Amino acid sequence: WVVLCDTNGGTLPHEIEAIVKDVTQHIPGDHLGVHMHNDTENAVANSLAAIRAGVRHVQGTLNGLGERCGNANLVSLIPTLLLKPDYAKHYEISVTPAQLANLTKVSRTLDELLNRAPNRHQPYVGASAFATKAGIHASALMKDPATYEHVAPESVGNKRRLLVSDQAGKSNILAELERLGVELKKDDPRLNLLLDEIKDKEAQGYAYEGAEASFELLARRSLGSVPEYFDVEGFRVDVQRRHNAKGELVSMSEAIVKLRIDSTTLISAAEGIGPVNALDLALRKDLGKYQPYIADLELVDYRVRVFQGGTDAVTRVLIEFREASGDHWSTVGVSANLIDASFQALIDAITYKLLKSGAVN
Repeated sequence: WVVLCDTNGGTLPHEIEAIVKDVTQHIPGDHLGVHMHNDTENAVANSLAAIRAGVRHVQGTLNGLGERCGNANLVSLIPTLLLKPDYAKHYEISVTPAQLANLTKVSRTLDELLNRAPNRHQPYVGASAFATKAGIHASALMKDPATYEHVAPESVGNKRRLLVSDQAGKSNILAELERLGVELKKDDPRLNLLLDEIKDKEAQGYAYEGAEASFELLARRSLGSVPEYFDVEGFRVDVQRRHNAKGELVSMSEAIVKLRIDSTTLISAAEGIGPVNALDLALRKDLGKYQPYIADLELVDYRVRVFQGGTDAVTRVLIEFREASGDHWSTVGVSANLIDASFQALIDAITYKLLKSGAVN
């Protein structure tokens, strides 16, 4: 094999196609390959151009990993070659449709091994790849998926997401409720109340498009189907800067959480790397009869967005949890107090876990 390398990633698709056509005059395409870098965001396009021009060997990496801006992303190349008719009818690859259905899982497993959050906007496999927000889009999508989906999400192991936000209409909410297994008719007055509550929450800074678990809890609470597993009577978080046993000056955080479950009061304390970590550890340290349900919970992502600037700004906290099965979910909290916003998201995350696990009040 002779492999042509776009080492600095600066060559454009029309240039690649011309170069490959010239080279194939001397070296047959079935012995010719390409190795593309993504410095102009064209590694995938360049690889496809090279295939059209005659090469039969393409190098790339999962999720486009590579030096500088990365290499050609196999997670984009493979489904394009298998699902797009102009390529599928002319070329064969060794990946079957059944194997392609594992693509999203493979992509996210690699990110987990690298301890990084998956790219929500990655083509084909990202959480936003088949998401729509505007109500009119959702309505059209339900009538004909091809209007906003270039391939079936299931073909790459992904799924459709109809986002719930202040731009959403009844179509989005009804579709999402149906996905959650919640039956609600279009003329049910509770639907308008739920839509109004969502818009009011988002006006305060909440964002449910990235916090599906919090949305489900909001919706089910409005329908009266979320048990009151526990009641938070209060919490306290202290941050101290002090000398440790080695004489080093360190910052330590301690949190105390007071809960009531049935008629029992539970008080838990924990130290953490920071105030949110301490609060998370204290909250999950002793949940009484519900402790077995949350034993496999793992916090995998924590994000903060600040609104309006200044030290008194309103903050939005998004927290992502994962359980042993691999299922993920995200929750949201909003407050002028970062710790309070974090606590809201933590409470939602634990409540959602208990709900999906079938815990009985």
